[in-house]
Amino acid sequence: MHENDIHAPRAILITVDTGEFDAEVSLAELEELAKTAGAECIGTILQKRPYPDTATYIGSGRLEELAAYAQSSGAELLIFDTELTTNQVRNIEDATDVHTIDRTTLILDIFAMRAASAEGRIQVELAQQKYRLAHLAGKGIALSRLGGGIGTRGPGESKLETDRRHIRRRIEQLEADLEDIRRHRDLIRARRKKDNVQTCAIVGYTNAGKSTLLNALTDAGVLSEDKLFATLDVTSRAIELPDGRSVLLSDTVGLIRRLPHELVDAFHSTLEEAANADIILNVIDISSPTAREEMEVTAKLLSDLGCDDIPRIHILNKCDKAGGAENIPDSSDTVKICAVTGKGFDKLLAAIAKALPEDMTRMRLLIPYDRGDLISTITDTGKILSTEYTPEGTLIEALVHKTVKYMCDGFEAPEGETAPVVRE
Repeated sequence: MHENDIHAPRAILITVDTGEFDAEVSLAELEELAKTAGAECIGTILQKRPYPDTATYIGSGRLEELAAYAQSSGAELLIFDTELTTNQVRNIEDATDVHTIDRTTLILDIFAMRAASAEGRIQVELAQQKYRLAHLAGKGIALSRLGGGIGTRGPGESKLETDRRHIRRRIEQLEADLEDIRRHRDLIRARRKKDNVQTCAIVGYTNAGKSTLLNALTDAGVLSEDKLFATLDVTSRAIELPDGRSVLLSDTVGLIRRLPHELVDAFHSTLEEAANADIILNVIDISSPTAREEMEVTAKLLSDLGCDDIPRIHILNKCDKAGGAENIPDSSDTVKICAVTGKGFDKLLAAIAKALPEDMTRMRLLIPYDRGDLISTITDTGKILSTEYTPEGTLIEALVHKTVKYMCDGFEAPEGETAPVVRE
């Protein structure tokens, strides 16, 4: 028996600073992505240029230095903090003899590793196939043309054209499968609206603590790790608020700077949880030195999804690690918490209850025994908190939905001690 030698590939990270974005911050984030994918970062290269080289991204001189550095350090992988063209990848690999990938390929690899549900796997493969189609290259293109005259006849389809046709067919199948899932998700959303289920979408930058928060509030059991994109699939759980109302919390995929557009398109149905929510809970890692930039990334994507009019609560997580966080005041739309310890959860739940639309009214009613249909209606659209059986009828305390409140006129019971809970 022989045991396979499995080890983390030794990787060098490379970027070009053109002034378009903070290259050092982006390179640090690329290192975290590489670690999440299972690579070992052995060095980084940051080059200042007015614009990337079209042939090699970093220029021929720096490419020679990179080749020497890769050979001396035993590097097995080169990761570039950009989206490379097919020609750039070929030229870099020819010069260095080291496998080369770009930022988009790295993120797609992490997503493929993390996706657990059928929908997540379809979304990931769809993004990968679109990326492959855009970067497909091959030889023998000239021989693939068909014509009707001398010098124009060829053998038919080249391998490149065959690959393109197969990829396009696979993309069509994946898009059809995803459309079926979207229709099913739309039916679920419509059912929730019909049943007056109020929803909160948990959004935020990757590794901000969204899954940790959902687990702490609902015991959802979602994978929570100190890694980027620890979870990709939507998880929804109900919680009860201090005023007795219930709300459905939905975790969403984490956001990141320069998220590849293939992933934005593929994960649109997942991100639609935010666009269809009653409240957006924007989780922010307040201990991160780039917290402000991460907030801007989240705000821009939410705006692109059409979420500007949805009430938003900013949740400043990891406040126990952030120096000066105690100087940030709590407000109706800003709450400081620590998802690991539960600190600030009472204020968070109160803020959610305050921000939710006032669809429910707490009422104390005495319902005659011959009007059991009214109790059924209240149960279907609201929530009965307590029940007591009296000679005059059923005494209930309930959250009554505004659409049936008029039916309760004349049945209000006099104020008194809260009825004992007989059943719920």
